[in-house]
Amino acid sequence: MSVVLYSADLVLPITAPPIPQGAIAVSGGRIRHVGDRDWVRRELTARGASFTEVHWPGVLLPGLVNAHSHLQYTGMAEVGRGSYRGFEDWAAAFDPVYERGHDWKADADAGARQVIEAGTTAVADIVTDAPAAGVLHDAGLHGITYWEVMSWTNADWAATGRAQVEAALDALPSPPGTGLSPHAPYSLDVEPLLEIPDIVRERGGRIHLHLGEAAFERESGAPHPMPWQERRAGSFRELRGDGFGTGATEFVDQLGVLGPDCHIAHGVYMTARDRALLRARGTSVALCPRSNAVIGLDEPPVAAYLAEGNGIAVGTDSLSSSPSLDLLADVAALHRIARAQGYSDRGLAAQLLRAATLGGAHAMGIDTGPDRTGYLAVGALADLAFIDIPVTTIDDTIEHLATDGAGHAAATVISGGFRHTTPSFTEHTGVSA
Repeated sequence: MSVVLYSADLVLPITAPPIPQGAIAVSGGRIRHVGDRDWVRRELTARGASFTEVHWPGVLLPGLVNAHSHLQYTGMAEVGRGSYRGFEDWAAAFDPVYERGHDWKADADAGARQVIEAGTTAVADIVTDAPAAGVLHDAGLHGITYWEVMSWTNADWAATGRAQVEAALDALPSPPGTGLSPHAPYSLDVEPLLEIPDIVRERGGRIHLHLGEAAFERESGAPHPMPWQERRAGSFRELRGDGFGTGATEFVDQLGVLGPDCHIAHGVYMTARDRALLRARGTSVALCPRSNAVIGLDEPPVAAYLAEGNGIAVGTDSLSSSPSLDLLADVAALHRIARAQGYSDRGLAAQLLRAATLGGAHAMGIDTGPDRTGYLAVGALADLAFIDIPVTTIDDTIEHLATDGAGHAAATVISGGFRHTTPSFTEHTGVSA
């Protein structure tokens, strides 16, 4: 097989130390060697492998992994350009724009192009309308396509809901992987929340839901004299209406939703006990700080997630609630929030870059197996992002990448093939997508 040697002034494997003047060898869409540039060249020569080299005078890292997005809402950027006073205020702006009709496939395709141009190679994409269901498949992006499930009552679910959702799930194109996204604890009754995990797990798929995004979900009020599980409420809203202050995280945990095959989005309104539940279940959280700011929510407890050892990933959400689909802009926002919340660890930048790559892959379960991604290691898919920032010291470069990397993706490679290059990249390397 033909071999391409990608070298850069700084290579960030994520699961190994940074490599100044590093290189990776790629053939057949996979990584064959990772290490010091001179060493990789010698290894290839010793094995009799002919190769061509592409050198980038900047940073090379794994392709970014966007762990929460709705690409079909790319055409709703007018909503995301607003500023809101909370979830209900944002929903009042979102709903009429959604209802007036869109070419969901074209909008999703446009979103896919935007994430690729920002250095992203894998996405957790939530789909609400069937025309957008094939976007990851058609774009050749890795990740998981999640069919969104919302607004089902217990009675309607039993009558027609389960059959409809199973049919929609089975119709999702693959690759990539597929799953279901029960929208939120407050938008579904108990029966669908109980059965959705079984539907997914029978098929070996994934689960992803919004959790802790609305202030309504957090624990509230004094303890109720009756254990809430004995109430047998038909929904989370019904439980709250009866005076139980149970938080949404505990509620969905009791229904069996959480687990290592599930990750959540937002996690803003989470107590220490909620965060401990996520850790106990092996459930990661995709943090979307710019979306939270647009909607008018509180900032997520980034410092607590980091200090306590929760699995974190990074998501942009959609253009209906975020300024762009550039994941590094959310990394920068998380960096600022963590410092403002008192997180002083010198390795913060590296931790957040890990969250934006391996953390997202782990959240979706695509960090293991034959098609693993999210890091640079032998056997992994050759999913790469080249970033146009100057390389100085290792620590300073990583800090610069985490705080000011947005808008500087120079090229994106998916499964060994160039999918996007900027004029700057072509000028320096002679390669164009």
